[in-house]
Order: sequence, then C-alpha cells, then structure tokens
Amino acid sequence: MEKLAIWAYLEAKPGKEKEVEEFLKSAQPLAERESGTVAWYAVKLGPSTFGIFDTFADEAGRNAHINGDIAKALFAKAKDLFTKDPQVSKPEILASKGSSGAKGATGR
Repeated sequence: MEKLAIWAYLEAKPGKEKEVEEFLKSAQPLAERESGTVAWYAVKLGPSTFGIFDTFADEAGRNAHINGDIAKALFAKAKDLFTKDPQVSKPEILASKGSSGAKGATGR
C-alpha cells in the first residue's frame, strides 16, 4: 500500500505552457522504469499551472524518485520553464482508493 507521496506544484512562464506539457508527458517512460514509484501523475491545473503527484510504499522508493532522472530533469529545466522553482512537498497518505492498470489519459 502506498503510504508516502510527493506533490510538486509548477507554474509555467508565459509562452512556455505547451513546452511544460510536453516535458511532463515525456517523463512518463522514466516513471514507468522506477520500481519504487507505485503511481505517477502529471496534471494540468489551469492554463499555466501544473502538478506532479507520485506515490510510494516506503521512504526508499520516495528517495530514489527524488534523486532520479525525472527530478534531475525537472530542476535542470526549472529556470527556463517555470516562473519559480517547483514547490515540492512530501505528504503522508492517510487513506486511498485507486485503480490498477491505468495507462495514461486515453486508457491505453
């Protein structure tokens, strides 16, 4: 069961919204390769605001993700894509209901 999470809030610079969307979509294959990441979501909250939500069974999985390729790429592109550094928090999951086998927004 997922006990831990990461929530990253992102604000795109004006004119960079499409680039942020493409960057987030391109990160999905990296997330798929992370054995300690139970679930990974890239979301659009508004015209220029985005988020990443990940879940983990334990601290080792969360730490591996924090030190992994997605986080490195995110912070490497931060100055170019975002109005400010990503706001990252590390919530604890109290309760959840999830579906298994979902593959992206199209269900494929």
